Amino acid sequence: MTQPAEVPSGLRRRTDGTLACWWGEGHDDYEAYHDTEWGVPVTDDVRLYEKMCLEGFQSGLSWLTILRKRENFRAVFSGFDFEAVAGFGHADVERLMGDAGIVRHRGKIEATINNARAALETIEAHGSLSAFFWSFEPVPDDRPAVIDHRALASMATTPESTALSKALRKLGWRFVGPTTCYALMQASGIVNDHIEGCHRRPVIETARDALMRLGSLKVS
Repeated sequence: MTQPAEVPSGLRRRTDGTLACWWGEGHDDYEAYHDTEWGVPVTDDVRLYEKMCLEGFQSGLSWLTILRKRENFRAVFSGFDFEAVAGFGHADVERLMGDAGIVRHRGKIEATINNARAALETIEAHGSLSAFFWSFEPVPDDRPAVIDHRALASMATTPESTALSKALRKLGWRFVGPTTCYALMQASGIVNDHIEGCHRRPVIETARDALMRLGSLKVS
């Protein structure tokens, strides 16, 4: 009887034989996020602002907590329309602090409002959030030759995420440390960190290649 091939570290074999990143297993929410969203290139400014804010809220918590509250976050933060959120004031902060549907952390709530205003300034200076964030995409030669479990473990931060963090802070953003910035880069497809062998890795590579061929980004 033929034995199934050994599964490389960091991958899990599903019952249908599909290989997927280890973190996308164990919860339906994670599996859906892994299979349909994580790593898909994002160039929409509102969605990039949302992802950065939610990565900030996730700091110190599990991403599963944020996923399960995401629709509540969207409802109370005007769909993450940063032009609307930029107009929030003290009464809105108190309203949000009383909403059990989100993470009630005053600093993160205030940072989300602050970052909406900073997003408007970033767009004024750089044309779009998309152009700004994607300008920190690492060149291929600066990436590991193979994206495996070991490589990912060494990349909680990168020179590019550190540079993005510094640039955002200079523009007035808050709760945007290098780890949060790298998580944003992973989630929005600025890097493809699906592990080699994961069924989603080639899908994301194809999407990234198509984006670059279309010239959808004005990256300086």
